[in-house]
Amino acid sequence: MKKGWFSACAVAMGVIAVACMQQVVVDTKAPRITKEELMSIMEWPNVIIVDVRVERDWKTAELKMKGAVREDPEKDIKSWAMKYPKDKTLVFY
Repeated sequence: MKKGWFSACAVAMGVIAVACMQQVVVDTKAPRITKEELMSIMEWPNVIIVDVRVERDWKTAELKMKGAVREDPEKDIKSWAMKYPKDKTLVFY
């Protein structure tokens, strides 16, 4: 594994959001995970990694996490969160 990519994982302090019953529940006290925990689950089919850096930071970043999808954090979360299946675990970084 490339060292630069692993460094990008170090930035990822995942916050898990739970979507249920057509409502998006965002827990500001959601559990955080370490880069090692993220590394162990990121290939699981039920995990979606969401890059929520502001556009300027995302565009200028040298490293991006492989397989992550980008969502604009400046938009209302409900405007994009409902497109993710409710049975998936979302990890935000």
